[in-house]
Amino acid sequence: QVQLVESGGGLVQPGGSLRLSCVASGNDFSINAMSWYRQAPGKERELVAGSTSAGITNYADSVKGRFTISRDNAKSTVSLQMNTLKVEDTAVYYCAVSDFLGKGYWGQGTQVTVSS
Repeated sequence: QVQLVESGGGLVQPGGSLRLSCVASGNDFSINAMSWYRQAPGKERELVAGSTSAGITNYADSVKGRFTISRDNAKSTVSLQMNTLKVEDTAVYYCAVSDFLGKGYWGQGTQVTVSS
């Protein structure tokens, strides 16, 4: 059984910063890709940032230059540093990981609200 536990969400003013973290745990589980998705009310879930096991990262155009994804393979963690937050970044953010067999796992989600 694989579990993902997210932390770091909350309420922040526009222009502020937040850091999300996700810890993966499980038996016989080798992590390949680690990603962050988000889902705003009334919208589809979208990829925010991803990181492959080779260290290649990719970002949604809307967050490039503001968000940074990082991972610690030894600790099975992935983080998302979010700077210069905008109202439109408000969403539930989900951690997602996949193993080398292509199986994916999701966290429970953490709310990020950007409001003055």
